[in-house]
Amino acid sequence: MTKENGKRASYTLEFKLEAVRLIQGGQACSVTAKVLGIPKQTLDNWVRLAAKGKLTGAGAKPMSAEQMELARLRAELARVKMERDILKKQRRSLRGSQCEVRLDWTA
Repeated sequence: MTKENGKRASYTLEFKLEAVRLIQGGQACSVTAKVLGIPKQTLDNWVRLAAKGKLTGAGAKPMSAEQMELARLRAELARVKMERDILKKQRRSLRGSQCEVRLDWTA
């Protein structure tokens, strides 16, 4: 999945589908691309191809069960990291705002 010796990076179909699912779930494309460590344009292309039903995996080389599981876990880890980062941002923004609540008990 990473570039080695100047070769183009290759991604499994499962990884691509998980990335597309994040975008379709409402995540920003630029943020998702950054978290997954891929170019934004690549992710845009995957979303476009998935909409047409033409998204394919890397090459015709068969993958072992371990490789498939590793790709799935990497995609899941990226999704969880993104969710964590979103929650951190929300918590930081809530800390800065002081909200005063008044209760009026006159009945």
